Amino acid sequence: MSDGSVMNIGIAELIAERMDSLPAGERRAAQVLIANYPMTGLKTVAEFSAQAGVSSPTILRLVSRLGFQNYAEFQARLQDELAAQLQSPLSRATQGAPDDDAPPFLAAVIQNLHETYRHFSEKQMAAIVRTLTNTRGKVFLIGGRFTDPLAAYMASHLAIIRPGVLHLTGQESNWRDRLLDMGKNDVVVIFDIRRYQESLLRLAEAANKRGTQVVLFTDQWLSPVTRFARHVVAGRTAVPSAWDSSASLFVVAEMLIAEITRRLENESAQRIREMENLRGG
Repeated sequence: MSDGSVMNIGIAELIAERMDSLPAGERRAAQVLIANYPMTGLKTVAEFSAQAGVSSPTILRLVSRLGFQNYAEFQARLQDELAAQLQSPLSRATQGAPDDDAPPFLAAVIQNLHETYRHFSEKQMAAIVRTLTNTRGKVFLIGGRFTDPLAAYMASHLAIIRPGVLHLTGQESNWRDRLLDMGKNDVVVIFDIRRYQESLLRLAEAANKRGTQVVLFTDQWLSPVTRFARHVVAGRTAVPSAWDSSASLFVVAEMLIAEITRRLENESAQRIREMENLRGG
């Protein structure tokens, strides 16, 4: 490796440390890798680049930026990590114990939560919290056909603890009108799991062109919105059902709400008192 300091750090950790500084194409490739870690990185460069929607040289630049001499060395590290994970008795006990006596659906949800949090680093969480606690800007939230209730739930909480929060509802033309109010200090939070909605992709692209940051909650297959997102939460959603489960994304949303509330404790306390006074009046 070109940097001996990365020898004792997992690749997922390296990516979390450097995600904010990566160019857009490399960041997208890194997000795709984390969403299906480490299996995507064990594919050929061509397969990896096709899945991420970037060029093969972009993948190789990412690998080099992470401190590896070449793609073969990068894959060897991933294989070592995978082998260590499979051989660890503690890992097997941690992953298997809660599910042993659970019904298949519940076991799948528990595993989804485990896998989602395994790939959702503290650094990534802190970055999203910083973005959503910037009260100089506004926060717009929206979801798809089945995930919009998550957007509404998160919006309801954020609107209590900070100003400038709006849940986008109604027809797509109404959402697009709101683009007039979006600027570089603002954030659009989008929930989009398969089957992905073209309307949300159009909104994300338009917001991105205005310099508005996009925070995406999606599944491990990654919504096309990913290519316009500054931050991506890839929750695990597959369960033994005709329907995907949004439980992991809901829990991540609640965790973010709790941390944002803590960070804005003084401001939110004053805001809540004023709300109560208005309601009492």
